[in-house]
Amino acid sequence: MLEHQWMMSDKPDDESDSSVLVETRPKTKRPPLYKVLLLNDDYTPMEFVVHVLERFFGMTHAQAFEIMLTVHKKGVAVVGVFSHEIAETKVGQVMDFARRHQHPLQCTMEREE
Repeated sequence: MLEHQWMMSDKPDDESDSSVLVETRPKTKRPPLYKVLLLNDDYTPMEFVVHVLERFFGMTHAQAFEIMLTVHKKGVAVVGVFSHEIAETKVGQVMDFARRHQHPLQCTMEREE
């Protein structure tokens, strides 16, 4: 009668290939978000504001028109919420574009609460 000898791994159980490592990550706080705001003025044409919203915030014409009306009626509207860097970039792009077209349109950002 032949005996078969099964060889087990020479590794101790805690080092076996089938062990599962569970990685725990510390809870990280999400970076704060920033609202980008457009402010109303008495000089910037409504069509220009609609164009800015379409170009820099990817809105459809209908969405841009609605936001433009909100800016016109309420004096201010949130046009997007972004990370600090993106919000800062959008504000700069809008302000530069308005200045190049000689419009006093104001765009600002504030930390979202």
